[in-house]
Amino acid sequence: MSTQLSVKSRLSSTVASLKPSGIRRFFDLAASMEGVISLGVGEPDFVTPWRMREASISSLERGHTAYTSNAGMLELRVEIQKYLEERFSVSYHPEKEILVTVGASEAIDIALRAILDPGDEVLVVEPCYVSYEPVIRLAGGVPVFLKTTMENQFKLTPQELETHITPRTKAIIFCYPNNPTGGTMTAEEWKTLLPIIEKHDLLVISDEIYAELTYGRMHDSIAALPGMKDRTILISGFSKAFAMTGWRLGYVCATPDLLAGMLKIHQYTMLCAPTMAQMAALEALRHGRSDMERMIESYRQRRNYVVDGFREIGLSCHEPDGAFYAFPSITSTGLSSAEFAEKLLMEEKVAVVPGDVFGESGNGHIRCSYATSMEQLKKALERMERLMGKLS
Repeated sequence: MSTQLSVKSRLSSTVASLKPSGIRRFFDLAASMEGVISLGVGEPDFVTPWRMREASISSLERGHTAYTSNAGMLELRVEIQKYLEERFSVSYHPEKEILVTVGASEAIDIALRAILDPGDEVLVVEPCYVSYEPVIRLAGGVPVFLKTTMENQFKLTPQELETHITPRTKAIIFCYPNNPTGGTMTAEEWKTLLPIIEKHDLLVISDEIYAELTYGRMHDSIAALPGMKDRTILISGFSKAFAMTGWRLGYVCATPDLLAGMLKIHQYTMLCAPTMAQMAALEALRHGRSDMERMIESYRQRRNYVVDGFREIGLSCHEPDGAFYAFPSITSTGLSSAEFAEKLLMEEKVAVVPGDVFGESGNGHIRCSYATSMEQLKKALERMERLMGKLS
């Protein structure tokens, strides 16, 4: 008789129970087919601007290849402090309240691990980034989902928040501008939630990676509102606004006690973020504003084009106020999100992401990234219109 353990029995029950990313399944399927137009990737289609690449190359040539401080280069943390204060009216001490991380994803992970004890509940605003639920579970927490809908422009309401709070609720996590819906929250809308957050003494994890991709107005950070900085963990990075996805550089800002806890985890698991990427980020904050604005204007034009296009072919679509995703409803077709996405891929070779990948409240929608060329968007809409004709 074999005494070899099964692979599953060697894994923790938490890890064994995690589902693979639903986004990956469609990416892998699309990659095996020729002629596919992908609207699935949550990544800028721009190359990192040259000034950032040059700064990194120059740092290598000068021999800057050693570790930095665990918290990141102080010079970079000072620039992050200046940037957040200037752009979003929130100020953090660069030495005590800012930590440079390996992408915003690491920041989310260490924030949750730093604050959660087994069984603590975390409110998750849906539809949401696919990593929130598994990372909460890996930290020993219990995710509790809050629903937003197209009817209220995917905004979190006080009623939905209050209904789901229990004595075990420790924190709430959300991403605004939102991935996958493009929904945003204004300062006035945040203010309606503050009495509830304060009454129940909740910590707030605010994922603001798409903050600069807000159309028609400036992003309003919940951390900038009176009394909220001390209970907010603000997370952001360089991937989206500066087209630096592969550089894996983010940051987290919080009060000194919370940041000290996150720093412990970071220094034992990551040590520090890549030095060359930090040099590129420094250049981005100092001189990359014009590059960023050029890309944002392009996204705005594409947003207008795809939203009008979806409506013209018979798909209801909320006009996103941020990020670079459209989240049209496909309920009129009678298909589920997964059925529609699979049919679109197999019959018309257009890859989108089923909305229910982002939580149950995303069902009836598909996520379409417009971070791709106008030419590709035009072809994708033509193919989708052809599918809609067949379905009708």
